[in-house]
Amino acid sequence: MDSGVTPASGAPGNNAAGNGATAPEDRPARLSVGVIGAGRVGTALAQALARAGHRVVAATAVSEESRRRAEERLPGAELLTPHEVAASSDLILLTVPDDALAELAAGLAATDVPVGGKLVVHTSGRYGTAVLDPVTRAGALPLALHPVMTFTGRPDDLHRLTGISFGVTAPDPLRPVAEALVLEMGGEPSWITEEQRPLYHAALAGGANHLVTMVVESMDLLRSAGVAEPGRMLGPLLGAALDNALRLGIDGLTGPVARGDADTVAGHVAELARVSPAGLRAYVALARLTADRALSAGLLKPEAAERLLEVLAD
Repeated sequence: MDSGVTPASGAPGNNAAGNGATAPEDRPARLSVGVIGAGRVGTALAQALARAGHRVVAATAVSEESRRRAEERLPGAELLTPHEVAASSDLILLTVPDDALAELAAGLAATDVPVGGKLVVHTSGRYGTAVLDPVTRAGALPLALHPVMTFTGRPDDLHRLTGISFGVTAPDPLRPVAEALVLEMGGEPSWITEEQRPLYHAALAGGANHLVTMVVESMDLLRSAGVAEPGRMLGPLLGAALDNALRLGIDGLTGPVARGDADTVAGHVAELARVSPAGLRAYVALARLTADRALSAGLLKPEAAERLLEVLAD
């Protein structure tokens, strides 16, 4: 679909999308896109915008890996400085690490890069649009579009965008523009207020990042137990557990904590203390949280919960 944003002027417009016979690149109101930070996320989103008919004209690439990635994924894009990228683009895509975003926005504003009427879009989950205040005061149109997906740098990153959610924060007048861009990239917008961005991001990081750590820890423990292919063993179990959690919530819980098997949990604690003291701390914290949730949901009787918490107390 057409974003409805006119290049250069940057203000939302009323341009209608072309009919089904019109190629994306021939539709009106196509944007010139510049990517500051040609990493995994930046190049995947730029590819998606190019697929929708926008023109990726410039990118920054500091490391040899990022230069190679930009050359492979963004053919035709010039490799320029951040200020040159911003000056040459209608949509400036900021895909730098979270901790560098505020400094980058302030630096663009301080050096008088012409950003008036241009869309400045960042992809950080942590921030809303307030982090872009320096360029907003200079006339830029700020958007926070966070793709809720993990990117590996592999060729299938582009396809991972199809059907995913984007955590979107935008000023009210720019909400239609933000929605259009997300839909063009194959995603679905989910509106997050500025105030709720930290909690939103903490929830995603806890669910996805910590999941990887827990799975890797489980695989290591299974290898120590003599399992030759722990991934093959865990795959069906973890797939079913994730499906149960997403469909049933806490009612999908199984295992010794849900059953109140305090002796079994005590055995886990003793063995983990011997094999993986760091893993034990995580196990105990998660077992306590699991027991609390199971008790609140009525899955665990109070006396069983008390025995479990005694085992986990130390």
